[in-house]
Amino acid sequence: MLNKKLQNCSLGILLLVASLLPSKAFSEYIKLDGIVAVVDEDVVLASELLERINLVRESMIQNKVPMPERDVFVGQVLDRLIIENIQLQEANNRGVVIDDQTLSQAVQQFAESNGQTVEEFVVGLETQGTSYRKFREDIRLEMTLSRLQRGMINQRISISDQDISGLLNSPFYKDFFSDEYSLGHIRLDLTDNPSETDKERLIGQADNLVEQLRGGEDFGKIAAAKSSSSTALDGGSLGWRRAGEIPSLFAEIALEMEIGDISDPIVSGSAVHIIKLIERRGAGMQELSQTLVSHILIKPSEIRSDKESRDLSESIYRQLLQGSEFAALAKQYSDDPGTALNGGSLGWSEEGQFVPEFSEVMGRTETGQLSEPFLSPFGWHVLRVDDRRVQNISDEARREMAIDILFKRRFEEERQEWLKEIRDEAYVEIRI
Repeated sequence: MLNKKLQNCSLGILLLVASLLPSKAFSEYIKLDGIVAVVDEDVVLASELLERINLVRESMIQNKVPMPERDVFVGQVLDRLIIENIQLQEANNRGVVIDDQTLSQAVQQFAESNGQTVEEFVVGLETQGTSYRKFREDIRLEMTLSRLQRGMINQRISISDQDISGLLNSPFYKDFFSDEYSLGHIRLDLTDNPSETDKERLIGQADNLVEQLRGGEDFGKIAAAKSSSSTALDGGSLGWRRAGEIPSLFAEIALEMEIGDISDPIVSGSAVHIIKLIERRGAGMQELSQTLVSHILIKPSEIRSDKESRDLSESIYRQLLQGSEFAALAKQYSDDPGTALNGGSLGWSEEGQFVPEFSEVMGRTETGQLSEPFLSPFGWHVLRVDDRRVQNISDEARREMAIDILFKRRFEEERQEWLKEIRDEAYVEIRI
């Protein structure tokens, strides 16, 4: 468990040095200092802390998130590094690995989403003073943490028929499939095995924060300074979410709030929450847009490189333009066994069924037209849009959507609980 006295002392030393030395000298001190935290079997280096402080500071300035007090800010950044370190050790123990081919595909998709080739994207990074190798490793880190979290948290979520029926019969049902909400979130954690006095003290702190926020204090600044959530240094922003994707702890409260409202403290088993409705957008949706789509998938493999896969997909695309039958080429070439024998048909589908890369291309391809070859995490695709329709949502489709909504809502709740658990269970010693 974290030695609080040692933590406060170490951070105090770091801040004192930062205030006494010029920025260049402080950078040299950090590099020489070495270890700022021991985390189970690994360490957090001072150079890592300084680098992350600079990155987070730049992001907060760019996004106009008010900076908290200096000691609070450094503590937040260090704690984020510690939690990342714990997760990376867990990922290593469980064999969660993002291989170079998967990473390269992700980087290529990132570049293409910005309308650039990888080569152009690399030049842009270097112009900004960013190392391409460092960028790749940052992407690998994000993908590793995401894969680990999915694996660990999915098994903690169970959804019963009663849960599904409760959602489908909810008076807020229409909202679940329509409007989007921009929310701010502050989370105050209780200590392990809290007494009633501890709970009352924390609720009192939350009441005080609510009073300040309703009095005009900046929500982002309070969140950055006080929240224990992973979104603290983003000003507490949960981003835009459909009503069904809002954590169930405060979903119904959020739906009844007016723009700008600050909620009363919301007490859960291990924390107290405060939310703000920042904005709301959207209109009711009673129907579902569907697309009749077919595709041919070419996967890179040990015997076929990514370039060879791309070349093959381009060859197939040229054959289709020259009049070759789509179904015949799908049966001959497609590496998607579930659709190849059906001529590549995916049937009537919704955008949400597919990965974003596929959905985006499907959405902008005209009816009766082919897409040019494009890359997704599964490989290279050529797709054809055969038809489009708007359907009333069937009972079966509503049920599937309800399951998806319930899962998304619970995933975020369980993720925050899981992060708190692994942080509490880890051995952490902060030192300089």
